[in-house]
Amino acid sequence: MEIVRRPSHAGSWYTDNPTKLAEELEGWLRESGLTKSPEVRGVIAPHAGYSYSGRAAAYAFGNIDPTSITRVFLLGPSHHYYTPTCALSMASVYKTPIGDLPIDLEVIKELKATGKFEQMTIRVDEAEHSMEMHLPYLAKVFEGHPVKVVPILVGAVNAENEAMYGQLLSKYVDDPQNFFSVSSDFCHWGSRFSYTHYDKKHGPIYKSIEALDKMGMDIIETGDPDAFKNYLMEYDNTICGRHPISVFLHMLRGCSTKIKINFLRYEQSSKCKSMRDSSVSYASAAAKVVP
Repeated sequence: MEIVRRPSHAGSWYTDNPTKLAEELEGWLRESGLTKSPEVRGVIAPHAGYSYSGRAAAYAFGNIDPTSITRVFLLGPSHHYYTPTCALSMASVYKTPIGDLPIDLEVIKELKATGKFEQMTIRVDEAEHSMEMHLPYLAKVFEGHPVKVVPILVGAVNAENEAMYGQLLSKYVDDPQNFFSVSSDFCHWGSRFSYTHYDKKHGPIYKSIEALDKMGMDIIETGDPDAFKNYLMEYDNTICGRHPISVFLHMLRGCSTKIKINFLRYEQSSKCKSMRDSSVSYASAAAKVVP
Protein backbone atom coordinates (compact mmCIF):
# COMPACT_ATOMS: atom_id res chain seq x y z
CA MET A 1 0.00 0.00 0.00
CA GLU A 2 1.33 3.41 -0.99
CA ILE A 3 1.65 5.86 1.89
CA VAL A 4 2.15 9.36 0.57
CA ARG A 5 3.82 12.35 2.19
CA ARG A 6 2.37 15.36 0.42
CA PRO A 7 4.48 18.44 -0.38
CA SER A 8 2.75 20.33 2.42
CA HIS A 9 4.88 23.49 2.07
CA ALA A 10 4.37 23.84 -1.69
CA GLY A 11 2.36 26.96 -2.45
CA SER A 12 3.74 28.77 0.59
CA TRP A 13 7.47 28.10 1.14
CA TYR A 14 8.01 27.55 -2.58
CA THR A 15 5.81 27.63 -5.66
CA ASP A 16 3.48 24.71 -6.33
CA ASN A 17 3.52 25.47 -10.07
CA PRO A 18 5.67 22.68 -11.58
CA THR A 19 6.85 24.71 -14.59
CA LYS A 20 7.74 27.73 -12.49
CA LEU A 21 9.48 25.60 -9.85
CA ALA A 22 11.55 23.72 -12.44
CA GLU A 23 12.56 27.01 -14.08
CA GLU A 24 13.53 28.57 -10.73
CA LEU A 25 15.67 25.60 -9.71
CA GLU A 26 17.31 25.32 -13.15
CA GLY A 27 18.10 29.04 -13.05
CA TRP A 28 19.72 28.89 -9.62
CA LEU A 29 21.68 25.73 -10.52
CA ARG A 30 22.91 27.39 -13.72
CA GLU A 31 23.88 30.59 -11.88
CA SER A 32 25.94 28.65 -9.34
CA GLY A 33 28.26 27.74 -12.24
CA LEU A 34 29.32 24.51 -10.54
CA THR A 35 30.66 21.41 -12.24
CA LYS A 36 28.98 18.18 -11.20
CA SER A 37 31.46 15.90 -9.48
CA PRO A 38 31.14 12.16 -8.84
CA GLU A 39 33.50 12.73 -5.89
CA VAL A 40 30.84 14.72 -4.04
CA ARG A 41 29.09 12.32 -1.69
CA GLY A 42 27.10 14.70 0.47
CA VAL A 43 25.91 18.26 0.97
CA ILE A 44 24.92 20.59 3.77
CA ALA A 45 22.20 22.93 2.53
CA PRO A 46 19.68 25.40 3.98
CA HIS A 47 15.95 24.78 4.33
CA ALA A 48 14.29 28.21 4.37
CA GLY A 49 11.64 29.32 1.89
CA TYR A 50 13.10 29.40 -1.62
CA SER A 51 12.76 33.19 -1.86
CA TYR A 52 15.24 33.36 1.03
CA SER A 53 17.61 30.44 0.56
CA GLY A 54 16.83 28.86 -2.83
CA ARG A 55 19.78 30.57 -4.48
CA ALA A 56 22.23 29.63 -1.72
CA ALA A 57 21.05 26.00 -1.76
CA ALA A 58 22.01 25.67 -5.44
CA TYR A 59 25.67 25.92 -4.38
CA ALA A 60 25.18 22.59 -2.59
CA PHE A 61 22.90 20.70 -4.98
CA GLY A 62 24.74 21.92 -8.10
CA ASN A 63 27.69 19.68 -7.20
CA ILE A 64 25.73 16.44 -7.47
CA ASP A 65 26.54 14.03 -10.29
CA PRO A 66 23.45 11.79 -10.34
CA THR A 67 24.83 9.07 -12.61
CA SER A 68 26.18 6.63 -10.01
CA ILE A 69 23.96 7.52 -7.03
CA THR A 70 20.92 5.37 -6.31
CA ARG A 71 20.03 6.38 -2.76
CA VAL A 72 19.90 9.65 -0.83
CA PHE A 73 19.88 9.76 2.96
CA LEU A 74 18.18 12.92 4.22
CA LEU A 75 19.08 14.20 7.68
CA GLY A 76 16.94 17.07 8.92
CA PRO A 77 16.30 18.67 12.31
CA SER A 78 12.92 18.59 14.02
CA HIS A 79 11.31 22.01 14.45
CA HIS A 80 7.92 21.14 15.95
CA TYR A 81 8.06 17.62 17.30
CA TYR A 82 10.18 16.81 20.33
CA THR A 83 12.13 13.58 20.34
CA PRO A 84 15.49 12.75 21.96
CA THR A 85 16.11 10.12 19.24
CA CYS A 86 16.04 9.89 15.45
CA ALA A 87 12.78 9.10 13.68
CA LEU A 88 12.07 7.32 10.40
CA SER A 89 9.29 8.11 7.96
CA MET A 90 6.24 5.88 7.59
CA ALA A 91 5.70 7.06 4.03
CA SER A 92 6.50 4.98 0.97
CA VAL A 93 6.76 8.01 -1.32
CA TYR A 94 7.64 11.70 -0.91
CA LYS A 95 5.79 13.80 -3.47
CA THR A 96 7.05 17.06 -4.95
CA PRO A 97 5.42 19.28 -7.60
CA ILE A 98 8.12 18.18 -10.07
CA GLY A 99 8.26 14.43 -9.46
CA ASP A 100 7.98 11.83 -6.76
CA LEU A 101 10.80 10.35 -4.70
CA PRO A 102 10.20 6.77 -3.53
CA ILE A 103 11.37 5.84 -0.03
CA ASP A 104 13.90 3.02 0.24
CA LEU A 105 11.78 0.68 2.36
CA GLU A 106 14.57 -1.94 2.55
CA VAL A 107 16.95 0.45 4.30
CA ILE A 108 14.16 1.80 6.51
CA LYS A 109 13.50 -1.80 7.59
CA GLU A 110 17.22 -2.33 8.25
CA LEU A 111 17.43 0.82 10.38
CA LYS A 112 14.23 -0.03 12.24
CA ALA A 113 15.71 -3.44 13.12
CA THR A 114 18.51 -1.73 15.11
CA GLY A 115 15.89 -0.67 17.68
CA LYS A 116 17.46 2.79 17.84
CA PHE A 117 14.89 4.65 15.74
CA GLU A 118 11.31 5.67 16.36
CA GLN A 119 8.74 6.25 13.63
CA MET A 120 7.16 9.61 13.01
CA THR A 121 3.55 9.84 11.97
CA ILE A 122 2.68 11.24 8.54
CA ARG A 123 1.32 14.30 10.37
CA VAL A 124 4.68 14.98 12.03
CA ASP A 125 6.41 14.24 8.71
CA GLU A 126 4.23 16.71 6.77
CA ALA A 127 4.51 19.42 9.43
CA GLU A 128 8.32 19.38 9.22
CA HIS A 129 9.91 21.49 6.49
CA SER A 130 13.62 20.76 7.01
CA MET A 131 13.76 17.75 4.67
CA GLU A 132 10.96 18.82 2.34
CA MET A 133 12.91 21.92 1.29
CA HIS A 134 15.63 19.63 -0.12
CA LEU A 135 13.21 17.45 -2.10
CA PRO A 136 12.48 19.65 -5.16
CA TYR A 137 16.23 20.17 -5.66
CA LEU A 138 16.82 16.42 -5.41
CA ALA A 139 13.92 15.68 -7.78
CA LYS A 140 15.41 18.17 -10.26
CA VAL A 141 19.03 17.00 -9.99
CA PHE A 142 18.06 13.32 -10.24
CA GLU A 143 15.64 13.84 -13.14
CA GLY A 144 15.89 10.78 -15.39
CA HIS A 145 17.96 8.88 -12.81
CA PRO A 146 16.12 6.43 -10.55
CA VAL A 147 16.85 7.30 -6.92
CA LYS A 148 15.34 6.37 -3.57
CA VAL A 149 15.40 8.43 -0.39
CA VAL A 150 15.93 7.52 3.27
CA PRO A 151 14.56 10.39 5.39
CA ILE A 152 15.84 10.56 8.98
CA LEU A 153 14.41 13.17 11.34
CA VAL A 154 17.18 13.99 13.82
CA GLY A 155 15.72 14.99 17.18
CA ALA A 156 17.31 16.74 20.17
CA VAL A 157 19.96 14.04 20.34
CA ASN A 158 22.63 14.24 23.07
CA ALA A 159 26.35 14.07 22.22
CA GLU A 160 26.65 10.40 23.14
CA ASN A 161 23.77 9.47 20.83
CA GLU A 162 25.00 11.69 18.02
CA ALA A 163 28.12 9.52 18.09
CA MET A 164 26.02 6.34 18.30
CA TYR A 165 23.87 7.27 15.27
CA GLY A 166 26.97 8.42 13.36
CA GLN A 167 28.64 5.08 14.01
CA LEU A 168 25.51 3.17 13.02
CA LEU A 169 25.12 5.09 9.75
CA SER A 170 28.81 5.26 8.84
CA LYS A 171 28.76 1.94 6.92
CA TYR A 172 26.38 3.52 4.40
CA VAL A 173 28.99 6.18 3.61
CA ASP A 174 31.34 3.51 2.32
CA ASP A 175 28.88 2.55 -0.43
CA PRO A 176 29.58 5.03 -3.27
CA GLN A 177 25.99 4.69 -4.50
CA ASN A 178 24.78 6.45 -1.34
CA PHE A 179 24.50 10.21 -1.00
CA PHE A 180 23.80 12.37 2.08
CA SER A 181 21.74 15.55 2.16
CA VAL A 182 22.09 17.34 5.50
CA SER A 183 19.63 20.11 6.26
CA SER A 184 20.57 23.18 8.30
CA ASP A 185 20.31 26.92 8.38
CA PHE A 186 22.97 28.86 10.26
CA CYS A 187 22.69 31.75 12.74
CA HIS A 188 19.18 32.93 13.62
CA TRP A 189 19.96 36.37 14.99
CA GLY A 190 17.69 38.87 16.73
CA SER A 191 15.46 39.23 19.76
CA ARG A 192 12.72 37.20 18.03
CA PHE A 193 15.14 34.25 18.09
CA SER A 194 16.32 35.13 21.62
CA TYR A 195 19.86 35.30 20.28
CA THR A 196 21.75 38.59 20.08
CA HIS A 197 25.45 37.66 20.44
CA TYR A 198 27.42 40.69 19.20
CA ASP A 199 31.19 41.01 19.20
CA LYS A 200 31.83 44.68 18.41
CA LYS A 201 35.39 44.11 17.28
CA HIS A 202 34.01 42.90 13.93
CA GLY A 203 32.23 46.19 13.25
CA PRO A 204 28.52 46.12 12.30
CA ILE A 205 26.31 43.36 13.70
CA TYR A 206 26.10 41.46 10.40
CA LYS A 207 29.90 41.20 10.28
CA SER A 208 29.91 39.80 13.82
CA ILE A 209 27.29 37.22 12.77
CA GLU A 210 29.38 36.32 9.74
CA ALA A 211 32.51 35.88 11.87
CA LEU A 212 30.59 33.62 14.27
CA ASP A 213 29.12 31.51 11.43
CA LYS A 214 32.46 31.27 9.62
CA MET A 215 34.11 30.07 12.83
CA GLY A 216 31.53 27.26 12.96
CA MET A 217 31.91 26.50 9.25
CA ASP A 218 35.70 26.27 9.62
CA ILE A 219 35.27 23.80 12.47
CA ILE A 220 32.79 21.70 10.45
CA GLU A 221 35.38 21.64 7.64
CA THR A 222 37.92 20.07 10.01
CA GLY A 223 35.45 17.16 10.40
CA ASP A 224 35.80 17.14 14.18
CA PRO A 225 32.45 16.61 15.94
CA ASP A 226 33.97 17.28 19.38
CA ALA A 227 35.35 20.67 18.33
CA PHE A 228 31.93 21.50 16.83
CA LYS A 229 30.26 20.52 20.10
CA ASN A 230 32.64 22.78 22.06
CA TYR A 231 32.00 25.68 19.68
CA LEU A 232 28.23 25.29 20.15
CA MET A 233 28.63 25.12 23.93
CA GLU A 234 30.76 28.26 23.99
CA TYR A 235 28.79 30.49 21.58
CA ASP A 236 25.42 28.75 21.49
CA ASN A 237 25.13 29.76 17.82
CA THR A 238 21.54 29.09 16.69
CA ILE A 239 22.44 26.59 13.98
CA CYS A 240 19.14 24.70 13.75
CA GLY A 241 20.68 21.65 12.07
CA ARG A 242 23.39 21.24 14.70
CA HIS A 243 22.29 17.66 15.45
CA PRO A 244 22.11 16.44 11.81
CA ILE A 245 25.50 18.10 11.16
CA SER A 246 27.00 16.44 14.26
CA VAL A 247 25.65 13.01 13.27
CA PHE A 248 27.09 13.53 9.77
CA LEU A 249 30.51 14.48 11.21
CA HIS A 250 30.47 11.27 13.29
CA MET A 251 29.50 9.29 10.17
CA LEU A 252 32.49 10.70 8.27
CA ARG A 253 34.76 9.98 11.22
CA GLY A 254 33.51 6.39 11.50
CA CYS A 255 33.64 5.35 7.84
CA SER A 256 36.65 4.07 5.89
CA THR A 257 36.32 6.57 3.04
CA LYS A 258 38.16 9.85 3.55
CA ILE A 259 35.69 12.66 2.95
CA LYS A 260 36.25 16.40 3.41
CA ILE A 261 33.55 19.06 3.79
CA ASN A 262 34.01 22.42 2.05
CA PHE A 263 31.68 25.40 2.29
CA LEU A 264 31.03 27.07 -1.05
CA ARG A 265 28.48 29.76 -0.27
CA TYR A 266 27.41 31.96 2.62
CA GLU A 267 24.48 34.39 2.67
CA GLN A 268 22.35 36.29 5.18
CA SER A 269 18.63 37.01 4.74
CA SER A 270 19.33 40.66 5.64
CA LYS A 271 22.16 42.77 7.04
CA CYS A 272 21.61 43.45 10.75
CA LYS A 273 22.78 46.89 11.80
CA SER A 274 20.77 47.53 14.96
CA MET A 275 19.57 45.42 17.88
CA ARG A 276 16.01 45.67 16.49
CA ASP A 277 16.99 43.81 13.31
CA SER A 278 16.94 40.09 12.69
CA SER A 279 18.39 37.72 10.12
CA VAL A 280 18.96 34.08 9.28
CA SER A 281 22.20 32.82 7.71
CA TYR A 282 22.43 30.21 4.96
CA ALA A 283 25.55 28.18 4.19
CA SER A 284 26.04 25.50 1.54
CA ALA A 285 28.74 22.86 1.56
CA ALA A 286 29.86 19.84 -0.42
CA ALA A 287 31.40 16.72 1.14
CA LYS A 288 33.95 15.32 -1.25
CA VAL A 289 36.05 12.15 -1.37
CA VAL A 290 39.71 12.96 -0.75
CA PRO A 291 41.93 11.15 -3.29
